Amino acid sequence: MSDRFDTAGLRRRVLDAWAASPERFREDANAEEDLALGGYRDRLLIELAQNAADAAARAGEPGMLRLRLTDGELRAANTGAPLDAAGVRALSTLRASAKRDGNSVGRFGVGFAAVLAVTDAPEIRSRGGGIRFSAAETRQEVTGLPSLAAELARRGGAVPVLRLPRPLDGDPPDGFATEVRLPLRESAVAVVRKALDSLDASLLLALPALSTVDIDGRLITRTGDEPEVVISDNDVATKWHVVRAEGELPAELLLDRPIEERERPHWSVLWAIPDTGLAGRQVVFAPTPSAEPLSLPARLIASFALGPDRQHVAGGKLTDWLVGRCADAYVDLVHTVGTGPDVLALVPSPGIAAGELDAALCTAVLSRLRGARWLPGDVVPSAARVLALGLQDAVPLLLDVIPGLLPAEWSGRSAQRQLQALGVRRLPIAEVVEAVAGLARPPRWWRELYETLANSPDRDALAALPVPLIDGRLVSGPRGVLLPNPDLHGTDLAALDVRLVHPDAVHPLLERLGGQRASARSVLLDDRVRAQVEQAFDEEDPAPLAQAVLALVGAAGIRPGEISWLADLPLPAEGGESYPAGELLLPGSRVARVMVADAPFGIAAADLLARWGSDILAAVGVLTTFAVVRAAEVDLADHDLDQEQGYLDDVLGDEAELLAELVAVQDLELVDPVAWPAALALLAAEPLRTVVSTDAVLLPSGRRVPSYTRWWLGRHPVLGGLRPRDLRLPGADDLAGLYDVAPSDDLEWLRLLGCRSGLDDVLGDEDGARSLLDRLGDSGRACPPATFRRAYRELAEVPGDLEPPACVRVAPDLVVPREHAVVLDAPYALPLLGERAAVPGGEAVADLLDLPLASELFGGSMAGRDIRKLPWSEIPGAVLAAERLDAALGEAMVILHSDLAVSGVDVDWWPAHDGDHVAEAAGPPALGRALAWRLGRWHLRAAAIEALANPDREQVLRAEDAAG
Repeated sequence: MSDRFDTAGLRRRVLDAWAASPERFREDANAEEDLALGGYRDRLLIELAQNAADAAARAGEPGMLRLRLTDGELRAANTGAPLDAAGVRALSTLRASAKRDGNSVGRFGVGFAAVLAVTDAPEIRSRGGGIRFSAAETRQEVTGLPSLAAELARRGGAVPVLRLPRPLDGDPPDGFATEVRLPLRESAVAVVRKALDSLDASLLLALPALSTVDIDGRLITRTGDEPEVVISDNDVATKWHVVRAEGELPAELLLDRPIEERERPHWSVLWAIPDTGLAGRQVVFAPTPSAEPLSLPARLIASFALGPDRQHVAGGKLTDWLVGRCADAYVDLVHTVGTGPDVLALVPSPGIAAGELDAALCTAVLSRLRGARWLPGDVVPSAARVLALGLQDAVPLLLDVIPGLLPAEWSGRSAQRQLQALGVRRLPIAEVVEAVAGLARPPRWWRELYETLANSPDRDALAALPVPLIDGRLVSGPRGVLLPNPDLHGTDLAALDVRLVHPDAVHPLLERLGGQRASARSVLLDDRVRAQVEQAFDEEDPAPLAQAVLALVGAAGIRPGEISWLADLPLPAEGGESYPAGELLLPGSRVARVMVADAPFGIAAADLLARWGSDILAAVGVLTTFAVVRAAEVDLADHDLDQEQGYLDDVLGDEAELLAELVAVQDLELVDPVAWPAALALLAAEPLRTVVSTDAVLLPSGRRVPSYTRWWLGRHPVLGGLRPRDLRLPGADDLAGLYDVAPSDDLEWLRLLGCRSGLDDVLGDEDGARSLLDRLGDSGRACPPATFRRAYRELAEVPGDLEPPACVRVAPDLVVPREHAVVLDAPYALPLLGERAAVPGGEAVADLLDLPLASELFGGSMAGRDIRKLPWSEIPGAVLAAERLDAALGEAMVILHSDLAVSGVDVDWWPAHDGDHVAEAAGPPALGRALAWRLGRWHLRAAAIEALANPDREQVLRAEDAAG
């Protein structure tokens, strides 16, 4: 057996070192055990593949690795450079490596220790010689060293296997440079089988020198050149986008690193993404899989320095620096993947990291992506823009309008989170509208833009959307623009300052945003047309405007009064002078015939009437009947209505209220007095009748008051020279004799005019009360008895100050001077009045008429001869009388006299503090009156008299009362 690599010399030196220093033996054993058992079993195949890749790299040719599990032995044969003496020394010397060049993948010679996780006797066959290791033979040699006996026993016979190589004869299989044979422990066979079956084909990404791996006939191949590499696993090919970066580490970053790392200052980074995407949990490869989680959606293989556990990346300046290189390379990867929005899947989310290293990588990557020009159009994210959701269709129209605007597919909902993380600003519709303001584009372009914005919910922002007009102007905002409509064909609108949209730009959105279909009506309702009409008298020649407006009125079918400001339209009158339409009378109209001769109206020119007809002229305000003024929320007299302030004072009073709407007939004061029958006929017909009849409503109370027109008509002599309020309605019999009947058969119309409907109506206002008081004192008028009994009493309750009349009515058909009358407040004093006439009533009536009370005038002495004094209860029939009066007799007394006089005048009864004095001869009538007055039931005196007059019929009367 040849010993080409002087394995005997290597063993001797190691054994001498152990014999001389048992501590050295312990350190080697501990280190090898840590390496072998530190999770290397799971990475055994990767370590073998790395060795194969390094051999291929040293040979400068594509490498191949063949893996076979045969008879409990794992065989790994690779092409490339064979094993040499330096490699043997590296394998036999822990923490050393022969891989000094920058293209090596293995890390410092310690990876081969992974084989000890599955075998105790690894072999390496290579062209020109091989070596083998044996745990049993190493144990035998160490047993012969007395200085190690105690340590060997303490370790239970465990020894460092890879420190004592032995020569091995035997060549690798044909076509291969080296073959590693690993006789597997029985417990490791199934584990290795599973590892072979599940070997990830993407392993070849990290091993560019290795082109093929053959696992028991399963072929894994790598083809193509970076940045696009195809990894095939038998018939399944996956294309990977690969970006690699490498270089020399700055020396200052290695000051605290082991000497092996300082002697090999090479760094490398590889990012890779498959077309199919990565599934499952990702980890950082360094270059073998570590325990460091990775949330970025790409494979990362980088030369991070691992900690003692070979699982986690060691912290420090070197790792921080390398994180920055990873981030730089990641930006290159993003460039490589493509320019569509799918690339946004590579953007990390701020604040979401799987670990400390992952957080550092994500932060660095996001920072680089924010500052790099990688978005479409070579745009930095901070300068990029996307449109608000739902506006993607507008992007093609706006790419040359809004700087940095990304293509439409970048505006979708799925990209929101990543774009926000990058700092790409999403433009709201308001900024889009602002961006296109003043933009010179063809009308069809604008229509396409409207189509893309049609479903935007932000109507407020769209309010300023530019609109191209047919005259070439571009106006801001669709509200008020006019959209062409067929009924305008042939209409000359040249004299009108209207905003008519260009036909090629018309879109339903404009109408939804306040644009109006340019019908004749909508043109008339345009604010600019109104402004022109209201300022038309300032024009040198208003005729073209008038012709255009009249044509639109005819086409729109406008009704009289529908558009009030049309009354300002200048139209020619007879004689050639121009008048506002609302100050012209239609020739021959009924209203023209009722006005006074000097009324400030013109008569419309005959040719104007002949061309346009009475309907169109009436629609613009030419008067065929009385004009009507309308105004909302009125509390001031500023509508040029006769006595308007008096009306407001009457209906508003002292309340802080206003009219919800004033609707009033104008120019009533200009009616010729002799023409009022004809004028009233006009007012009684619709639509003016409704104006008269509809009550006005006060705000905020909701109280209803008469309309202005009704109020005015009631207070002016429009009915046969009399005011309607001075006449009564037919059927108002309680006013018969006091008021004349109004001359008409239309009762409802008379009621609207204010004709009196009865006594309650007259008493309802101060003016009516004053009129009634005067009429009651008019000897030429009669008064119904029922009205006479009520009138003065109820007049006394009317609020306000009424002037006492010169004459007063003392009977339905009798009027006397006031100085000959007295208010009879005490009926027992009636015999004492003498020549004075009695007015029924009390103190309030006396105040109203400025008359004395009878009780105040006749307080003279009482004289009479007593017959007897007794309680009222002892008078026959008094108990039933009290019951009928619904009062109690109590202890009241009655004094009967044979004769009774007051101030020398005989009386039938007289009340006093000591009782009721009654002349016996006056009998039950006097007793009944005295008792009714005593008990405050004067109006029931007849019932008391009957009971006192028929004491023997008490039971019968009581039965009658019960039956009633």
